[in-house]
Amino acid sequence: MYKRIAKKSIVALIGVAMLFSCQNDLQTIDTLTRIDEGPVESAFNVEVVYSDRGFVRMILQAEQMDRFAGEEPYLELPKGLYVVFYDTLMHETSSMSARYAISYEDTEIIEARNDVVVINELGERLNAEELTWDQRQGIIYSDKFVKVTTDDEVMYGEGFMADERFNTWSFDRPRGTFRIDVSGTPREPRDTLPEPQPATSTERSDVPTARTK
Repeated sequence: MYKRIAKKSIVALIGVAMLFSCQNDLQTIDTLTRIDEGPVESAFNVEVVYSDRGFVRMILQAEQMDRFAGEEPYLELPKGLYVVFYDTLMHETSSMSARYAISYEDTEIIEARNDVVVINELGERLNAEELTWDQRQGIIYSDKFVKVTTDDEVMYGEGFMADERFNTWSFDRPRGTFRIDVSGTPREPRDTLPEPQPATSTERSDVPTARTK
């Protein structure tokens, strides 16, 4: 259920400040100001379904979602998120989770932080403390330290980029120990990812719908 939090008017804040002016309690006034800047609405146990041409593309779940208004409106997910990606047959292809996230509504950018984990359909696993998800371009990237674990090797690096389903990926500054194939059969390289393009104002075909459990 959505719970609306009423904003206190500027007049009410001024009245409170005058009431306590003799005490000159700046800490109290600062606290009241922070309350006024709280979310305009909150929802709990949220499930957001993104569809494309009648097919479910992904489902995002969040224990709590707070919406903040202003010149740059955003959604805060203080208790994290869990996203599952699907193919056209509704088979799970990959997943993403984090303990905290912010979603910027105008740019469709999600910043995930704190124990970010992405797993693709091959079971390859990405671990990062910070990860940016550009939904318009369908990519995830980070300039922080990340770790990728596959069946036969563990790789570390900075300057990471992948498609949002984590099927193709690359490091700008890899480091650590890598397995080298000496059998004479070269390993197929990862596909090269396109450079991120500036966000445009074109309308997305995804149609998000939200419902609460």
